[in-house]
Amino acid sequence: MSSVVSVRTLGLVVAGGAVGVLAREMLLLPVDARGLPWATLAINIAGSLLLGIVVGWLDDRHPRARAFLGTGVMGGFTTYSAFAVASAGFVGAEPAVFGLAASLVAASVLGGVLAAFVGLVIGRRVADVPGELEDPEDAR
Repeated sequence: MSSVVSVRTLGLVVAGGAVGVLAREMLLLPVDARGLPWATLAINIAGSLLLGIVVGWLDDRHPRARAFLGTGVMGGFTTYSAFAVASAGFVGAEPAVFGLAASLVAASVLGGVLAAFVGLVIGRRVADVPGELEDPEDAR
């Protein structure tokens, strides 16, 4: 099944992405290279929480707002690629550093999933919409 995205929706996603990227970069500007993996972790967990809230709150009621805030802003704010590159940079490192990298990966994945779950619960409560959590495929 294919879906057609309107030009307006695409524009909202692009504009939201710009806002999210700007917010992330403003937070990362004061961070030095040594703290960057941990700052990226914090941003990705916060973004997972906020995306969960957006998805739980808006659900399918406001598709344009969800496109702007969820796909756009939160998609631009969070950064899987920076997380992946920071993690890959530790491969082949001494055991103590590799252990730290493994901890960073575990914290990113588990923290992100937990934060998204909490966000969905909060968003549904804000919207006062009881019910089950939606499938991950529907959260895009």
